[in-house]
Amino acid sequence: MARFPRSPAPRLLYTLFSSSRTTPTKSSPQSPSAALLQGNFHLQSRQFSAGGNLARAKDDKEPWWKESMERLRNIGISAHIDSGKTTLTERILFYTGRIHEIHEVRGRDGVGAKMDSMDLEREKGITIQSAATSCAWKDYQINIIDTPGHVDFTVEVERALRVLDGAILVLCSVGGVQSQSITVDRQMRRYEVPRLAFINKLDRMGADPWKVLDQARSKLRHHCAAVQVPMGLEDQFQGLVDLVQLTAYYFHGSNGEKIVTGEVPADMETFVAEKRRELIELVSEVDDKLGDMFLSDEPISSGDLEEAIRRATVARKFIPVFMGSAFKNKGVQPLLDGVLSYLPCPTEVSNYALDQKNNEEKVILSGNPDGPLVALAFKLEEGRFGQLTYLRIYEGVIRKGDFIINVNTGKKIKVPRLVRMHSNEMEDIQEAHAGQIVAVFGVDCASGDTFTDGSVKYTMTSMHVPEPVMSLAVQPVSKDSGGQFSKALNRFQKEDPTFRVGLDAESGQTIISGMGELHLDIYVERIRREYKVDATVGKPRVNFREAVTKRAEFDYLHKKQSGGQGQYGRVIGYIEPLPLGSPAKFEFENLLVGQAIPSNFIPAIEKGFKEAANSGSLIGHPVEYLRVVLTDGASHAVDSSELAFKMAAIYAFRQCYAAAKPVILEPVMLVELKVPTEFQGSVAGDINKRKGMIVGNDQEGDDSVITAHVPLNNMFGYSTALRSMTQGKGEFTMEYKEHAPVSQDVQLQLVKTHNAGRGAE
Repeated sequence: MARFPRSPAPRLLYTLFSSSRTTPTKSSPQSPSAALLQGNFHLQSRQFSAGGNLARAKDDKEPWWKESMERLRNIGISAHIDSGKTTLTERILFYTGRIHEIHEVRGRDGVGAKMDSMDLEREKGITIQSAATSCAWKDYQINIIDTPGHVDFTVEVERALRVLDGAILVLCSVGGVQSQSITVDRQMRRYEVPRLAFINKLDRMGADPWKVLDQARSKLRHHCAAVQVPMGLEDQFQGLVDLVQLTAYYFHGSNGEKIVTGEVPADMETFVAEKRRELIELVSEVDDKLGDMFLSDEPISSGDLEEAIRRATVARKFIPVFMGSAFKNKGVQPLLDGVLSYLPCPTEVSNYALDQKNNEEKVILSGNPDGPLVALAFKLEEGRFGQLTYLRIYEGVIRKGDFIINVNTGKKIKVPRLVRMHSNEMEDIQEAHAGQIVAVFGVDCASGDTFTDGSVKYTMTSMHVPEPVMSLAVQPVSKDSGGQFSKALNRFQKEDPTFRVGLDAESGQTIISGMGELHLDIYVERIRREYKVDATVGKPRVNFREAVTKRAEFDYLHKKQSGGQGQYGRVIGYIEPLPLGSPAKFEFENLLVGQAIPSNFIPAIEKGFKEAANSGSLIGHPVEYLRVVLTDGASHAVDSSELAFKMAAIYAFRQCYAAAKPVILEPVMLVELKVPTEFQGSVAGDINKRKGMIVGNDQEGDDSVITAHVPLNNMFGYSTALRSMTQGKGEFTMEYKEHAPVSQDVQLQLVKTHNAGRGAE
């Protein structure tokens, strides 16, 4: 389930680690195990398609892909807005040799961080689009995706998490666990992502990592412990002590690239011993092997502890906590080591697919390159060379020039170009195997489509795309820019599944819908900047619907004679409601007996009713949950035509609509509030005032968690109201639940407003 504003706008970034592939080398034939003994860790750069490799792999115990898969990480970085995610990525790229100088997010040099490639991102200092890159660290290949965390961009986050094997949760040592940290953590739980925590900004005034650690345990329910302790804080922050290896790290050089190791400072020995014991105790609670050693008082070596932390982290029972300051270049390299040591490789994570041939039965994917190709398109981008599709390969190998099949549409597509991304730059590759994240050009598909080689019909569980909850009317200021305007809207719709575009039949205005005000504002701004089109924006509005509540008969004759061929069509039947929540929102049934109406006119009648149902007579919104039954009619040998019957259907619907006692349906939201207990009464009173229905009230520590169903129309400006009621301590998440009938007084008010608006026009 997706979340609407989980709380104040945040922003996230994701780092994906994945193996890189280069063109094959012409090395002399040797088995993978022999290559390993010689320290050749770049097996993945071999051409796996060679038959000889496969034949030799059967003689060896190890499969040919095992070593390259173990040297592969797909991970993300996420956090509350301004916790330093993009800054951390910039340092990771610098230390792994991917970039040769560091630029800050709001840098005075005017360059901006590598991952924020749009002008708008650099100007505002926030990340809006995902950007992907790859790098290598200690013989492991890494892909990095930097993703936004402003709450209105959560679909970017959802997409990135869908394809990750692990993640880093960045927490600010001053701000601690903030509202969006909770949102992100909830998303990671949903997709079962093992994670590390990184407490950033230890150089800032008021930094307190132990307070943050306690908050992670209480607010996020994390079973976690520090694997490092800082030497000094704020402006005294010098380096870190590793609790697993019992080594002190100092970061020298202009960019902290020189790491000097030393003994644990004498004045910290007692504190370090106490924190190490706490770490061992917490890990032994969730790892049986370490627990047995701990209980029998056996000495626990660094190797034993590291293996136990890895087992517990991969099993999602424990979260190791790292520390540092990305801006001051301290603690980033040990964090990278932690990613390699504790986060899983693709074969250690189980991914499911749904077998379409077998009634969507769950199938566990082996995750190895020997199997049939299964890849998921998790992000689309409109680039200079056409549509760019980001793929996560779950099984098999994809090669340039291969034919692949889009399971969702059944289309067969050739892969014209395969690239690895580095922010907005790209490098061509010949092939990629399971576990990697790559991009392909010229493949027409939607976000969430699955590709296979045709031997299986699997779809990955479709990513959760939330329903849009807010609409705005937009129109270009000048009539000449209509072409560019529609081009921009088409592109944004393909890229972002939560952004929808429609047309208001009455006013002729273009309506855009999305996840919130910031979401829609950013798109209006992008239309202005990228397509040079100024647009005027109307007031936000709620997406109402109409529905009938009882059966009503219709009998309408459409007859027109004005010289030449006339129009003649008669339709008889009834309309009735479908049950609310039924999968089909419109049904047409033909119960005609005989040839009263020739069968070639029936589709025109259905089309007429569908068109009429697009705009109900109460407030002009679409009519849903409607069943139209045609029982009889009449036609004329000469004057009957498709147009005549279509018009007859439209007028017949309008004739009987009022008799069917129509009601207005409004979107009802499932709202979850988390407020300190002392404000519970005033918040509950305010929900009742907004015609909300409280369905649950739980206690969680010092907070009350209230669940309520509230009409969206009464939720405008709620975040401001909640902040003022709770002194800024309350937070809420909101997601679409259903469309439900409004009360009689609200219906009369809405109809009156609608009629007044029409009268004014």
